[in-house]
Amino acid sequence: MPHAAVLGSPIAHSLSPLLHNAGYAALGLDDWTYTAIECTAEQLPTLIDPSFAGYSVTMPCKFAALDAATEVTDRAREIGSANTLVRRGNGWLADNTDCLGVLGALEELDVAPRTAVVIGAGGTARSVLWALRELGVSDVTVMNRSDRTKELAGLADAQWLPLGTIPDADVVVSTLPGAAAAELSIDAPLFDVSYSPWPPPLIAQAASKNLPHVAGHVMLAHQAYAQFELFTGQPAPRDAMRSALEARLFPAREEA
Repeated sequence: MPHAAVLGSPIAHSLSPLLHNAGYAALGLDDWTYTAIECTAEQLPTLIDPSFAGYSVTMPCKFAALDAATEVTDRAREIGSANTLVRRGNGWLADNTDCLGVLGALEELDVAPRTAVVIGAGGTARSVLWALRELGVSDVTVMNRSDRTKELAGLADAQWLPLGTIPDADVVVSTLPGAAAAELSIDAPLFDVSYSPWPPPLIAQAASKNLPHVAGHVMLAHQAYAQFELFTGQPAPRDAMRSALEARLFPAREEA
């Protein structure tokens, strides 16, 4: 029986089992199972089981996953972390589909940006910069409390600004937790990686200003599509997976 799972701590809140199991059900993959396993970074090397087809990996295990792999994709190496482990023969391939999630979210935003502002400079920001580069966006400003552009130099030749007034740009991407961005004012299309609690302050602000906006659940869905295909070798049933996710996150929509 093929197995997959998500590793991380805390893990009870993870929506990955919902997404992947919805995909299995839609394709009739009745022998596949996907579970959540509580796992710290220190435990990961001993918990990964060769009988599993793959693992989704969340914090605090994304760096440990990179170290545990026998192969690493170029994008995971460049971003510096892995959210995916795929069984390859006697070893593991580490990949990063977070960046594909960002790419999918930005494509759904549908703004064809030439300039971008990225708020925050942590791990998610690295995936964002990778995706912006894939879209051909070369004019990027990173807003953060401290200047970390040297750490991001391999991904983007970005300018740095302290948190405050957001400069004009074709798109704004916030990688901060929802409440941390509450005092910022936006006047451009927005991708906010937050989605819980709903609505995040910046998403609410964008909606009130009739600005195009996409929230983090879209990124979550797109990164899961890529993982599903890596694990099963089959095209992800995107509509079924997305519907299951949105029914869980937005039950009021289903009842309306």
